Amino acid sequence: MNKAELIDKIAKDAGITKVQANDALDAFTGAVVSTLKKGDRVTLVGFGTFSVSERAARNGRNPQTGAVIKIKARKVPKFKAGKEFSTKISSGKK
Repeated sequence: MNKAELIDKIAKDAGITKVQANDALDAFTGAVVSTLKKGDRVTLVGFGTFSVSERAARNGRNPQTGAVIKIKARKVPKFKAGKEFSTKISSGKK
């Protein structure tokens, strides 16, 4: 499912226009991104938790030349599914 399909689904299920659904989705993703940038986490009980993880600096290899390269440390977004969400996916329930 891409963003346009998700917006259609949200609009239909919530009984709102596609423009309103798009605005709501953009507001949600914007809020998650800005919260993670501050170093906080976003927890949606029953769905999951968005957080930021620190990835340490490490050595890697250039696959073409085999030369050792240094990979910088960085922050990466992470999502951990909640128990209820995981149960619904694995059991096939809606």
